[in-house]
Amino acid sequence: MSLSPQGHAVLFSYEGWGHLRPLTVLAAKIVKARPILVTILTSNQYIDRVETEVSRSFPVENAARRDLIRIIAMPIEKGANPLTFDGINAAFATTYKQLVNGDPVKCDKTNTIYDSHPAPTAVVLDFFGKGPLDLVRSVHSVKAYAWYTGSASCLVWPFGPAREDYREKVSSIVKETGRSFDDVAEEIVFEASGKVVRVPGLPPMYDYEYQPQGSIVKGGIGKLLVAGRACLDECDGLIFTTPEPYEPEAIAGVRTWFGEKSRPIFPLGPLLPDYDETTSAQEKKMTEKSQELDQFMDSVLASHGPKTMIYIAFGSFFWPTQPDKLWALLDVLIEKKIPFVMSHASPLAVVPETVKEKVDKSGLGLLSKWLPQQSILSHPATAWFVTHCGQNSALEAVMSSVPMICWPCQGDQPANAAYLSHTLDVAYELYEIRSELGLKPILRNGKVPVGTLEAVREEAATVLQNAFLADGQRKRENLSKVRERILGTWAESGSSKLALDELVKTLGA
Repeated sequence: MSLSPQGHAVLFSYEGWGHLRPLTVLAAKIVKARPILVTILTSNQYIDRVETEVSRSFPVENAARRDLIRIIAMPIEKGANPLTFDGINAAFATTYKQLVNGDPVKCDKTNTIYDSHPAPTAVVLDFFGKGPLDLVRSVHSVKAYAWYTGSASCLVWPFGPAREDYREKVSSIVKETGRSFDDVAEEIVFEASGKVVRVPGLPPMYDYEYQPQGSIVKGGIGKLLVAGRACLDECDGLIFTTPEPYEPEAIAGVRTWFGEKSRPIFPLGPLLPDYDETTSAQEKKMTEKSQELDQFMDSVLASHGPKTMIYIAFGSFFWPTQPDKLWALLDVLIEKKIPFVMSHASPLAVVPETVKEKVDKSGLGLLSKWLPQQSILSHPATAWFVTHCGQNSALEAVMSSVPMICWPCQGDQPANAAYLSHTLDVAYELYEIRSELGLKPILRNGKVPVGTLEAVREEAATVLQNAFLADGQRKRENLSKVRERILGTWAESGSSKLALDELVKTLGA
């Protein structure tokens, strides 16, 4: 290593690409700003993707800075439930103690042995990581920042000051009844009484609107959210991926909340790799259908023209709870002869053979387990993005000038969908895809979804028609204005650059 490190920051995120991918960009920005050794702790499943994504941020002439980033796969017990995080938390505890104690650390995937010096001077932990935070605090005293990749509005509610602290309530019920913590946490966290939730920057929403399709995974999620609330309350500060000009009202609310304990916040968005032909090629290495995808998109451009293709993706984890509604959307696209590509990366995604055959027969669609999102959004054929509205996906779409059709599932996605479609007016939101509590009235427009397949088809046909007419063009123009506000955040005096400068001062020795 040709540069002498001025400190050692350990970065740790759970196994979700929406959490990990921007963390790789953060690592790159840290070492470019100051020669700090950065160790990214991940898993065998994700280390190759993390390596590829980190490399996208470094041209050849920056090799010395790239060498400051180490990516280590931790030894996670086989068969560990990825939803409880018990396995990865235990692996983090073992690896982090080795780093603190000065012991060599071995990558479980490559068998490379790394020197643990210098000892960690700061740590950035997934905001669900209450266990890792406690572990860090038990072994030594360093700055421990929470890492959050969702929308700022969801920090205000349900995690922050707009909602009562449900931790004591959960503990009290567990003590009184003897019920399991998991069951009680699930019940309390997902309570939906019809209360009106008011968050800066968002239209007022009923509390049940934050669950438009119910919970995609039953069990353990309530406990996870309780841990998130605790970690946010106890960390030394917050790093998140929202650029200040994108959600100024919500970020002001977060700043006030953290300011009550004199803790800093660092809004560092958007955290996207620079995009050019080289970085696009690197991103495409992560899909088996790279050549087929290029040929398909180029053929769409030649046959249909610019801005004619729909891109569909729900991130690396989320998937509709009623997939038949997604197949209904594909039917509408085929009937209207609109070309599309769809990623189904979620471990929960199962695409029936009948659907695959119909898409193949139509010649209008391409389906793949994993697709290079930034490359697709940047292609001139891409017109609209049907998205679950994860914060990273939303920001990528904004920066690529691609308006959205929102299909929110859970987490911060319902709030993002409302923000994009209502506050910013750069997207449409699908309502008939809702189920369970989502079929109750929607406060901001009075709609009461029916939720049938026929209603989904009718709504999809209307939205797609409007998207390619004057109303869709109006939303596209609104999106350009939002993008312009964000473009300068990484300039020398931009809000994200200034926040990064403040952050790196605290990471070193």
